[in-house]
Amino acid sequence: MLKAKLVAATTLTAAVLTIAPGAFSSAVGEEIRFMCSSDGNECVAIEEIIKRFEAENPGVDVIMDEVSYKAVLESLPVQLAAGTGPDLAKVTDLGGLNKYYLDIKPYVDANYWEESFGETLNWYRSGPDDDGIYGMHSQLTITGPYINQTLFEQAGVAVPAADADWDSWAEAARQVAKATETRFPMAMDRSGHRIAGPAISNGAKLFDDKGEPILVDDGFTGFVEKFVRWHNDGTMARDVWGGSGGTSYQDAAQEFINGELVYYYSGSWQVQRMDTGIGDAFDWKVVGSPCGPAACSGMPGGAGIVGFKATKSPETVARLIDFLAQEQNYADLTAKSLNIPAHAAVAAKGVDYAGASPTAAKALNTWGQQVSTISPVAYAYQGYKNNRAMFNITLQRVSQAIVGEMSVEEAMKRAKDDLKQALAAAAN
Repeated sequence: MLKAKLVAATTLTAAVLTIAPGAFSSAVGEEIRFMCSSDGNECVAIEEIIKRFEAENPGVDVIMDEVSYKAVLESLPVQLAAGTGPDLAKVTDLGGLNKYYLDIKPYVDANYWEESFGETLNWYRSGPDDDGIYGMHSQLTITGPYINQTLFEQAGVAVPAADADWDSWAEAARQVAKATETRFPMAMDRSGHRIAGPAISNGAKLFDDKGEPILVDDGFTGFVEKFVRWHNDGTMARDVWGGSGGTSYQDAAQEFINGELVYYYSGSWQVQRMDTGIGDAFDWKVVGSPCGPAACSGMPGGAGIVGFKATKSPETVARLIDFLAQEQNYADLTAKSLNIPAHAAVAAKGVDYAGASPTAAKALNTWGQQVSTISPVAYAYQGYKNNRAMFNITLQRVSQAIVGEMSVEEAMKRAKDDLKQALAAAAN
């Protein structure tokens, strides 16, 4: 019987149980813990499928510990390092946690996984020589903007064209906010991942010709200068990036839901939250990522379900992940959680978002269309094993420039030094 409960991430411990020899398909008295966070109802949708797994595996109890995204981002790595983590989890730091992952390849049909999940498998691997299978990409995402269409209509301001650049969107958002007396023209999640797409569109390469990470170049610096300026002149909601320090995450979804924000740069995972939170309060829509001289790109990403090598139940954990990855189960999960599929067969057949409102279904289809605009640089960045360090460096240094602790020039110089230190630490 599946048991779900909300717990503090710091209290989670891995189950210490054993499988009787030869009893893989019918384990008795076996308990595994699953750490999960949701932007909408992902954990609930996963639970429904896990009930089927439990029905086919009498004696196996999957205890789902539902926690905040911040807990997964900040507390899970600490638990894993201490050996007190769960048996499996839904994670977003895909390559960064690789050293803790359970390789499920010995327990699954590797050909099925390669055909179904393709390039996303590489996001979980340690490098080009690693052919393990570690994670099922359950939630393919792309970053980009939402707009309050009602405010545009009230202001009499035309929505910029699909190929409009960032300056055009900023000007339009300012006009709408002024005409409608809306509190914030624009906001972007406080995340190094979120700002990466706009920087890449502006020409940031992030890696040199040899594929080595550099983070800062003229394209990257150019967008940061613009981003900081917009925070200083009121175009961007200042408290999102300037209201907290370090590497803490902050979004502006509630401000958008409350009608206080014209233009919100976040990502596809927010569709369900927007749909349920906004209801019929106003009309909203998804629009494509603004263009720059190099691209009109968001960042790919998302979340995946992984097992951890410290588990006492590796076969059962592998079997559960493989069960979730089967085509029909995966299609059900995608449809119920209102996500973009990473499973090739499911994507090819299309997803029937039967439970979604017309607005949400349209938004999801728009997000799906944006996948083709993603820059190769963005794919490379998402797959880079040390990208979390680069995201955090970006977050810290750009925030310091926004609040005036240092100039953009000094922040970029510090970011370069930070990267050198992070890479040296990672190599040891």
